[in-house]
Amino acid sequence: MKALILAGGKGTRLKPLTNTMAKQLIPVANRPILFYAIDQVREAGVTDIGIIISPETGNFIKEAVGNGSKWSSQITYILQPEPLGLAHAVKTAQEFLGKSPFVMHLGDTLIQTSLTPLIEQFQNSSPAALIILQEVSDISVLRLTGVVQLDEKGQAVSLEEKPKEPKSNLALVGVYLFSPAIYEAIAHLKPSWRGELEITDAIQGLIDGGKKVQSHLLKGWWLDTGKKDSLLEANRAVLDQFLKREIRGRVDSKSSIVGRVEIRDGALIEDSTIRGPVSIAENCLVKHSFVGPFTSIGMGTVIEASSIEHSVILEDCRIYGIEHLEDSLLGKGAELKKGEGRNKAIRLFLGDNAKVEL
Repeated sequence: MKALILAGGKGTRLKPLTNTMAKQLIPVANRPILFYAIDQVREAGVTDIGIIISPETGNFIKEAVGNGSKWSSQITYILQPEPLGLAHAVKTAQEFLGKSPFVMHLGDTLIQTSLTPLIEQFQNSSPAALIILQEVSDISVLRLTGVVQLDEKGQAVSLEEKPKEPKSNLALVGVYLFSPAIYEAIAHLKPSWRGELEITDAIQGLIDGGKKVQSHLLKGWWLDTGKKDSLLEANRAVLDQFLKREIRGRVDSKSSIVGRVEIRDGALIEDSTIRGPVSIAENCLVKHSFVGPFTSIGMGTVIEASSIEHSVILEDCRIYGIEHLEDSLLGKGAELKKGEGRNKAIRLFLGDNAKVEL
């Protein structure tokens, strides 16, 4: 079994942040999103991992992930020259994948499940594909993803990409298991109306060719981090489930640390209240401030005389005198400063090195 993790694309829904970084490297709970996908396939015992990269952001991915030694794995980087669809990414990786079955994982997707039992099911029953689905009640979400119809045995019978009128409430979550049979299905594809080779069309080709496509219904959360609000929700979910209380930085006697709070090495908390779950990275300074639940503060950030909650703040930001910052995503090196005027809660999405005076 091999793994193929997709870390290409342009991240257009997260601009301007993705003008200067890969969307898969935006941190959730102070850890790049991509690392969670690598964790999942590695925990399932898969050590031979291919990562699809793009010309625009491939070097950022390589620098962050390295050769795979952090995961005791072998990483192979595969360049997809243009973002021509998920099936095109598989086609691009065919030489790496060879005749091995493989798990494919979108690098900006987080799911709450173990891949181990799914891989075992796949290996024991030998279908052409196994797809992971989640029931979705919001029709606007269904219109933005692949939608699947099942028969009474749980076998997939039809798939449609981004349908205007969804025929079911079952959405593909971006994690798949494939046999080499997928290559022949892809070879017969024509570009969709979006100009892409769709993985939904390839899976439909397997079904139409009489191949077995099994499904697994996900009971935990599924989070596509491709937009600001969904990224904040991913940060909330990961902090809520996985964060442990660990105080390695320095906290003075005037400060209060409540609940599950992570304060990493070199961070300093002065005359402040931190109410978890909160992750504060290395070498941060929080002074005369309140940091509330579901907030991640990146390395080297300084926060003074401010209140922040439910936000993701990347590294080396400066936040001064902001009375109430919430539901916000700030890029690296962003600077917020309170000017004269009436105090209000604010919501922001800033790219790297932005400066705002309020």
